[in-house]
Amino acid sequence: MNFSGKKSYFWRHALLIVCSLITSLPFVWIIICSTNTSVDVLRGRLTLGSNLGVNFQTLVDTGRFLPAFKNSVIYSVTTTLLAVCISSAAGYGFVVYRSKAKDTVMAVILLSMMIPTAAILIPMFRLFSRMKLLNTIFAFMLPSLATAFLIFLFRQASQSFPGEIIQAARIDGLGEWMIFFRMFIPTMKPVYSTAIVMTFMNTWNAFLWPLVVMTDSQKTTMPVFLSLLTDSGYTPDYGAIMLAVTVTTLPTLIIFFALQKSFINGLTGSVKG
Repeated sequence: MNFSGKKSYFWRHALLIVCSLITSLPFVWIIICSTNTSVDVLRGRLTLGSNLGVNFQTLVDTGRFLPAFKNSVIYSVTTTLLAVCISSAAGYGFVVYRSKAKDTVMAVILLSMMIPTAAILIPMFRLFSRMKLLNTIFAFMLPSLATAFLIFLFRQASQSFPGEIIQAARIDGLGEWMIFFRMFIPTMKPVYSTAIVMTFMNTWNAFLWPLVVMTDSQKTTMPVFLSLLTDSGYTPDYGAIMLAVTVTTLPTLIIFFALQKSFINGLTGSVKG
């Protein structure tokens, strides 16, 4: 029997379990704090309390919690679906269609990643203000519909898509959009899972841009609501704040764990492409 191999297997998994416990402790602590009073949170109580219902009612009484959560869901889901569709079509086009300028255009797109968001914040705000799009879903979505990273991700993945299949489909009379929807998308499901997870997490956790363009309190998102909650008075209700943090974190965790396997496969496959 290979005892050395079993020992190595045991220590590897023991290390992974310890690391998992350490990384999950902050989130467990947040959940515990969300059931306690503000005083118990400040005292560092590490056991579950009975104040969960009170904390939830405190959030509801602000009048901004439910609208902020609803806005975050609508904005993030809509932005994610549109961004993945647009960016995947762009990445696919960069590989499938021939053009002398496509490499130059791709280089410009990648260079745009080096521009800090804060540097273009004022011009973007003035642009959306002149277009009268402030406090609308379009103001939230438009800057995120075609990101350089997503286009690059799908471009790299498209390079592994067999060109012979495309040529055969064209000979059989299949249109370009039918090739894209019926052949490319089903083949690239792991890459789409990766794009969905990353886009949803980025849009859900977006703070600076929604803070600037959503001046109406009923149009804010959960990250903005959290910042307003922490600044509400001299003695913030830390129990309610921790509950809001828990609610804000859960959707991203659900999306990630639901698509975890495909996420890893898609990210690895795109790099290899």
